[in-house]
Formats: sequence, structure tokens, C-alpha cells
Amino acid sequence: MRTAVFAAILVAADQLTKYLAVTKLQAVRSIEIIPGLFNLSYVENPGAAWGIFSGQRFALVIFSLLSLAFITWKQKNLFHHLKYHTVIISLIYGGIIGNLIDRIRISRVIDFLDFHWKGSHFPSFNIADSAICCGAILFIIAEFVYSRSHKELTMDEDSTA
Repeated sequence: MRTAVFAAILVAADQLTKYLAVTKLQAVRSIEIIPGLFNLSYVENPGAAWGIFSGQRFALVIFSLLSLAFITWKQKNLFHHLKYHTVIISLIYGGIIGNLIDRIRISRVIDFLDFHWKGSHFPSFNIADSAICCGAILFIIAEFVYSRSHKELTMDEDSTA
């Protein structure tokens, strides 16, 4: 239940910020927030991360649905042994659903967080993208910590036997 509530809050935040990007940024295109580092910029992304698979809306919708189904199916095996599994799953679910809503509703994803530094420019992204990335990073860290502690416990048991 907590997973669903947290994921729903994330989806609501994602959709609200995208609505604000459409209503406030679309006309002006970009607002400089931190000079030389961060802008709020209106971007329509018809693809996935970094614009890959641009124009492949149907494939991206199917991939999102299959990802949600796989995570739901394998949830206990993949996550439940990990500390903070509720947060990890919620971030991934919320992110996938947030972008899926855009793909189904308007055939593209609205991005608006725009970072750049000394001539380098990171592709614009949104709250849903951030949630997916944070969930994936937390999953990797939690799995690494679990594996190390589980391995140490196994080694301790073997040495006392």
C-alpha cells in the first residue's frame, strides 16, 4: 500500500510540474535560474532518454507496460530482501507511469530541467526521469550492500563450522 501511495504522489508531482512547464515555459521556451548551470527549458521529447527511439511511441508504450509487468511479477525476488525496497520500487513505478501518461496522452514526454556547464549540455529531463534514475541507482547500491553483508555472513558461518 505504501508503494502505491508514494508512486501516486510521484506521478502527481511529475504531472503537475509538466503541466506548469507547458503553461509557463512553452511560450518563453527557457528561463535561466542559475547562470551557466541550470535553466528551466520547455522541451518535447518524442523518444526515450537522450531522444533515442524518437518517434517510436508505440514501442515505448509497450516497453513501459512490459517493464511495469516484469517489475510487478519479479518484485519479491528483485527487491524485498533489500533495505528501502518500498522507496526503490515506488521511484521506478512512479517514473515509468509518469512518462507513460505523457506518451499515451500527447505522444511525447515533456522535459524541462536543463543543466549545462562550460559548453557541455546535459539533455533536458523531468521528475519521472529523475525518479527512474534515482530508483535504479538506489537499487544498485542496496543490492551491492546486501550482497556484501550476505557474503560476509556466509563467510563467518563457514569459518565457525
